[in-house]
Amino acid sequence: MDPALGELPSADVLIENGAISAVGPNLDAPGAEVIDATSMIVMPGFVDTHRHTWQTAVRHSYADVDPLQYFAEMLGPVGAAYRPEDVRIGTLLGALSALDAGITTLVDWAHCMNTPEHADAAVDALAESGIRAVFAHGWPLSPEWTRDSALPHPADIGRLRESRFSAPDQLLTLAMAARGPEMARPEVWLGDLRLARDLGIRSTVHVGAYAHNARHRAIAQLRDAGVLGPDITFVHCSRSGDDEFAMIADTGGSISLGVHCELNSTGMGDIPLDRILAEGLRPSLSGDTETKCSGDLFTQMRLLLAYYRSWTGGGHSRVPEPLPLRVRDVLEFATLAGARAAGLGRRTGSLSPGKQADLILVRAHDINLAPVTDPAAAVVLAAHPGNVDTVLVGGRTVKRGGRLVAADLPGVLALAEVSRRRVLATIAEQRGA
Repeated sequence: MDPALGELPSADVLIENGAISAVGPNLDAPGAEVIDATSMIVMPGFVDTHRHTWQTAVRHSYADVDPLQYFAEMLGPVGAAYRPEDVRIGTLLGALSALDAGITTLVDWAHCMNTPEHADAAVDALAESGIRAVFAHGWPLSPEWTRDSALPHPADIGRLRESRFSAPDQLLTLAMAARGPEMARPEVWLGDLRLARDLGIRSTVHVGAYAHNARHRAIAQLRDAGVLGPDITFVHCSRSGDDEFAMIADTGGSISLGVHCELNSTGMGDIPLDRILAEGLRPSLSGDTETKCSGDLFTQMRLLLAYYRSWTGGGHSRVPEPLPLRVRDVLEFATLAGARAAGLGRRTGSLSPGKQADLILVRAHDINLAPVTDPAAAVVLAAHPGNVDTVLVGGRTVKRGGRLVAADLPGVLALAEVSRRRVLATIAEQRGA
């Protein structure tokens, strides 16, 4: 994914002190540990730019449920009843399964910050997993925080910035999961954005997912206030206006698409990729919530490519001449565009010398991929997490031979089962009430 290097049919990647120092054939590195990648595709790790990782223990529990019920329950009394240990185990399981699927960087969109202990539990889980992560700190789950809210972002984000995210070169960085114009009053969302910038962190915000969201024209409100900028990622944008995409492009902002969940959620607008590309934007991809979709980025890439070609080929696009979409474009969305949207474009997203060694090895000799004619096409059209043989984050091997190397998976799954039963009991109680 580095145009200066191109795609090499056979080469070495030299890693020193956690970073890529060279890429090329027959590199000389006496005494280096050798990872045999014969018959494998070596590529950057994926970057997921928006996942509610805390919900992982109740995977697929909202598969056939109206999305509005999900919002009313998980982002209402069910989420409010989450204990710090529920947040911890959901986040840990989600981060480990992301690594297993070749995701080396994750934006953990944590909007279950009921107490400072919940925040610490999430950060502890991300650190334990070994993933590179942007912890997007949200708010407590109660109505006064999301319905024309007059409450500023929780002040605990300042404590976290000072106590947990002070080192510039650590695997974990901090962002604000902001509420924006769809949830808060103007003086509140403006104050939140100022706070994030004062702390030197990025903001990520849901906008335009449903018709009742789109009427706010959140992006236009930020433009009118003069606060759009390259440090904001807009999530979903399904019903955002064409002019709003131009506003994002003009100010250097970024977009995250949770493709599977957007397609799987009744009432969401169409995935606006044709309108995004028309403005010269390169979106990133996300797993969103595993309560109703798959978290791996192979799924997101495959669905996005097929949806776009069907949508534009069927004459549904509002763009007069929609741009073509190729497999390498989609692979870029899942890697380099994701790194840029996470504020980490200089550190990860491509196999470029000087960047951190976040890379994956995909077995090209597996029966569902071999024989490989076009590596990018094989990854986008046919690969799945089971094809990921090896994963490195910052030069540290976290998966080898198809298995996570340090995680206590039986212990994690046992704790996730305890949490799952407790959360499902809360859901049943709410529905019974």
